[in-house]
Amino acid sequence: MKWMKCNVRSALIGSVMVSLALLWPIPLWAERDSPQPSLKEIMQKRPDAQAEQAGAAAGIPDDPFGRGTPRSSVRGYLLSANERNYVQASEYLDLRNLPPGMSHTQGPELARQLKIVMDRALWIDLETLSPNPEGDVQDNLPAVREHVGRIVTEEKTYELLLQRIPRGDGVYIWKFAGLTVAEIPELYQHFGYGPLEHLFPAWLFDVSILGIHLWVWAVAIIVGILLVPVARFLTWFLVAMLRAVRADLAHTFTQYFSGPFTLLVWTVLGRKIIGMIGPSVAVRALGEARTVQVIALAWFLTRLIDYVTQHIGANLDRQGLSGSRVLLTPVARLVKFIALAGAVLLWLDNAGYKVTTLLAGLSISGVAVALASQKSLENIFGALTLFASRPVKVGDFCRFGNQVGTVEEIGLRATRIRTLDRTVITVSNAEFANMHLDNYSERDRFWYHPTLQLRYETTPDQIRYILVEARRMLYAHPKILAEPLHVRFKGFGAYSLDIDVFAYMGVTDYAESLEIAEDLNLRIMDIIEAAGSDFAFPSEVQYSLPGKPVDEERVKAVGMKVKEWKSRKELYLPGFPPDKIASLKNSLEYPPEGSPQYAPAKG
Repeated sequence: MKWMKCNVRSALIGSVMVSLALLWPIPLWAERDSPQPSLKEIMQKRPDAQAEQAGAAAGIPDDPFGRGTPRSSVRGYLLSANERNYVQASEYLDLRNLPPGMSHTQGPELARQLKIVMDRALWIDLETLSPNPEGDVQDNLPAVREHVGRIVTEEKTYELLLQRIPRGDGVYIWKFAGLTVAEIPELYQHFGYGPLEHLFPAWLFDVSILGIHLWVWAVAIIVGILLVPVARFLTWFLVAMLRAVRADLAHTFTQYFSGPFTLLVWTVLGRKIIGMIGPSVAVRALGEARTVQVIALAWFLTRLIDYVTQHIGANLDRQGLSGSRVLLTPVARLVKFIALAGAVLLWLDNAGYKVTTLLAGLSISGVAVALASQKSLENIFGALTLFASRPVKVGDFCRFGNQVGTVEEIGLRATRIRTLDRTVITVSNAEFANMHLDNYSERDRFWYHPTLQLRYETTPDQIRYILVEARRMLYAHPKILAEPLHVRFKGFGAYSLDIDVFAYMGVTDYAESLEIAEDLNLRIMDIIEAAGSDFAFPSEVQYSLPGKPVDEERVKAVGMKVKEWKSRKELYLPGFPPDKIASLKNSLEYPPEGSPQYAPAKG
């Protein structure tokens, strides 16, 4: 029962939509000798209930029905017929000299039939009819004739004419010519309602709501209701075929595109059926605007954008880039706006408006808006740059300018970074994207690069000892990478002999790198102390005073050790051979003996 109520409600809503979209208020006039008019032309041409008297050419005869000029006569007829006052509308027909079988008593019915024919086959632009009592003298017609329009059928071409005839008091007025009146029955055979008029009351074909005859409303509503289950069945059939091929594809179609597809099928079928019953010229013009089709297309595009947004978001989550989702929503909204704007422009073009003129106006307005929002656009493009090139991402520890901190948020306007002082700095995206960004979180190793500044009293052999033992220690350390690695006597400083140490720690955690650097520093201090040397001070040394005493025994021992290396050809300068490096690798105990994590080196 709930499903049936839902279907009935959907059918009623759908019928109203197709009725409003396909059957907009119908003006009752058309342009002469013209192709199908556009919706814009129909909407702009409204009948004026007040026939112009002042401002027209002088000499217009005074007539109670306004038949002094061709334009006012046709207008008076249309207004009378629209009010279903067919007796008065017959006053605009020349009922003299009718062919056999027709009499002036048929005037009201002939006026009604002519109105139906004009509704269904001809659109008259009153502005093209002459406002002068003599008519258009340059239309290559007799002076007493005025051309209203042309109706073409498969068998014959009918010319609708006005004729200037004398009234009973001799005053000349304009009426539909007797030749045109004589052809009304033939025209009605082509464009009338046929057997329907015998099945339904006449008022159903005469009464209008919003300019649309009741019978057209009835057909539109019935067709709309009947086509709802048809459109749903076709959608279900398509989903069933997709499910037979790929179940996930059928699920995606059902989730995102079943609604737009159903509406599109429903409105295309409805338009075809409405076209088969022969609607009026105005209804056909409105159908050419394809209002509901454009709505279905816009709906489909918005659902397609939703699907693409969801798919991209899922990919970002799988790649660990969930922070980039912040851009998806505004970008999706912008793309939807562009799609909807395109749908509106498409509808306006179908309706007969000059889209190029509208686009020119929009471009000028767009330039003004762009100038006013220049900074905002810069920040948005800055955000796009940050998410596209990804120099940093949320959670990264980085240096920007002269500050360091952890990125907490990359928004559309600005980026938020929490510094080591635990404060939050907000930097506009346009500025942040142009900064020199040093991303510490992306380091694959830590650089160990101290400069050992030794006292000038250090002897060459002591330096050789320190170079060899420092290299041996680094090669043997399990947390130091074998390449690149060097320990070199760099040169003579202002107050020290400088040894440059260059190595990489094979860790990425900052806290762990501090622990390793601490261990390396202590081991180097042990090596320098074992060599009998010491670090230099950056202060000036007065040699007139006794300095730190030199440990003669250690100097002698180091000299003996270096001499031994030389004799055994184990003075590995300028470098260690590869086999010696391989034998030393991981032979050093780390963490050092005495620490809680200490474990004796294997081998």
